[in-house]
Amino acid sequence: MVQLKFNPFPVLTTERLVLRQFTKADLPEIFKVRTDPRVSKFITRPDFKSMEDAEAYITKINNLVNNNESGIWGITMKGVDKIMGSICLWNIKKEDYRAEVGYEMRPEFWGQGIMNEAMKALIDYGFNTMKLHSIEATVNPDNAASIKVLERNKFVKEAHFKENYFHNGAFHDSAIYSLLNAVPLPS
Repeated sequence: MVQLKFNPFPVLTTERLVLRQFTKADLPEIFKVRTDPRVSKFITRPDFKSMEDAEAYITKINNLVNNNESGIWGITMKGVDKIMGSICLWNIKKEDYRAEVGYEMRPEFWGQGIMNEAMKALIDYGFNTMKLHSIEATVNPDNAASIKVLERNKFVKEAHFKENYFHNGAFHDSAIYSLLNAVPLPS
């Protein structure tokens, strides 16, 4: 059975990173992430308009965490406790042993392998701790950087949907990527 236990929050560490729960102290950094048009170019959500939006978001995601509905980690560098971005396992389907991954990062940290490192930690947690069978990702096919992160982590493209969502006045395509756990489920 899928193990959903985000409370107490599981802090994940890698060689360079600490993935941790969001706090109110993260409001300025999460506001930067959620107001940068370069970050939101391929994400179908409204940008924050105020710090109150950032505060409501942190409250919402921490409620999801506390209710064991989603795991949403803030990405920080070891020794520098400032949020650079986030990564999450959400849309969890316990009966199917499946979850969806989502992620975003401030542009000044792009191209440094940070998201790739965070993704590896998340995959390890999803498969080995949560006991997921698969992790999926929905991505805009024009988001080459996001696809590169997925493919580096062995995600495989499963589907391409034509003009299946409307955002910023236009229809866009979606690609679905998936990663299967190599470890068989217990019988």
